[in-house]
Amino acid sequence: MGGVGVKLNRIFGKRSIAADLVGFTYSIIITIAPILLVIGTILLMGFVLGFSETDYLTRELFSCTILYTFIFALLTVSPFNAVLSKYMQDAIYEERFQDILPCYYLGLAMNMAFSCLLGIPFCLWEHFVGGVEVFYVFCGFCTYISMVLVFYSMVYLSICKDYERLFVFFFIGMAIAFILCLILGFWMGWEITENMLLSLTVGFFLIGTMEFAAVKRYFKENSNRYLPVLRYFKKWWKLVVVNFFYICGLYVHNFVFWTHETRTIIVRSFVYNQPYDMASCLAMFTNLSATIIFITNIEMHFHEKYRSYSEAVIGGKRADIVNAKKRMFRQLAGELMNLARIQFIISVVIYLLCVVFLPRFGFGGSVLRIYPCLAAGYFILFLMYASVLFMYYFNDLTGAVISILCFFTATLAGSILAKNLSEIWYGIGLVGGSFMGWSVAYARLRWIEKHLDTHVFCSGQLLKRGIGRKPSGLVYQKNKAGK
Repeated sequence: MGGVGVKLNRIFGKRSIAADLVGFTYSIIITIAPILLVIGTILLMGFVLGFSETDYLTRELFSCTILYTFIFALLTVSPFNAVLSKYMQDAIYEERFQDILPCYYLGLAMNMAFSCLLGIPFCLWEHFVGGVEVFYVFCGFCTYISMVLVFYSMVYLSICKDYERLFVFFFIGMAIAFILCLILGFWMGWEITENMLLSLTVGFFLIGTMEFAAVKRYFKENSNRYLPVLRYFKKWWKLVVVNFFYICGLYVHNFVFWTHETRTIIVRSFVYNQPYDMASCLAMFTNLSATIIFITNIEMHFHEKYRSYSEAVIGGKRADIVNAKKRMFRQLAGELMNLARIQFIISVVIYLLCVVFLPRFGFGGSVLRIYPCLAAGYFILFLMYASVLFMYYFNDLTGAVISILCFFTATLAGSILAKNLSEIWYGIGLVGGSFMGWSVAYARLRWIEKHLDTHVFCSGQLLKRGIGRKPSGLVYQKNKAGK
């Protein structure tokens, strides 16, 4: 992502208010703009079509369909995307561009198969047990599969640093979805929720199709070498664990409270806890700017220090290596502290705004009692994940696995215990789990700093590993004739 850092440095280097606004806008585009476009489109559709005027069951069924689509699309792609992106990065570095399409096709087949394995039984249950009509169930399933395609293909465009094109794809897809919903609603008289669901399905499918076409445009040759991709899952299985359990950790506290007595069950299929889920959504968006701040600072500052250290290792003197290492870890600590300071200020301001204004829009009571603890939990969570991403720079996947598993386990256990507490402490499981994961991750980074020389200079192999008979350990034997 060095190219992004160069562009950001060029923008912010002008040192003017206009340049800062342009840089901030560009940072949003390369990070969270797609999800903001989707949320904005859904809200605009609902406002124009009069979604709030439909009956309670219809509204809740649509909301649950969208909620489950996003959550489980993320969960089903998470075991594969980290390893596939690693394979693609290595292929690009080694200039094996003809191996990208086999990686894309095989990963897409694996994602779709796994997603259908979970989605089809649920849709059958929704129709036969929940009594939802076939068209609505099929449309929801298509929305889910389209989102899987979108999330999966986004990885490839992100590695190609084509963030602007990705933003354009989402803008076009959501614009067409909104126009379609107007046509179906005001011209053809469709029912509101069916109209919105079909329009979003078409929009997501168009986004996924455009992403697929962009990948095909970048990589035109196909080597048909699929077996090396599968071998990567064996070699880099730790990436599967880290990515999957991180995504699970994001939602496991919600899943726990879906079993709480305050839960709601719709059409005997969808289970959710509206106050807790709404508070979680608000808390996540309160701290979402951490993603923008972290990526921007990494691209503009830390990446340069990391590159200087790598160049010193390749051809520098010992003093140069030591100095570059000190500067790199000083920058790393500074970026984490910077992220914590800036995000803390932003989170406090947003929290105060939520407390003051949300009750005027009907968000109060249980939601605002649960919200503060969850906001603190997501604040620590994003700091933890920033530390884990730093481990990727040093290829410390073992530390990343330990940190994420500690986060997931502690969040699950804490949320189970928090079910028996008062509402204000419902989010303590996320707070405890995030703090546990962050503590382990930070301690691991300090360990990396002390042992980095061993990792860099002493992890090579003199003999190539292979399968076969072990060679003799005898190095030298004196000839009997020489006695």
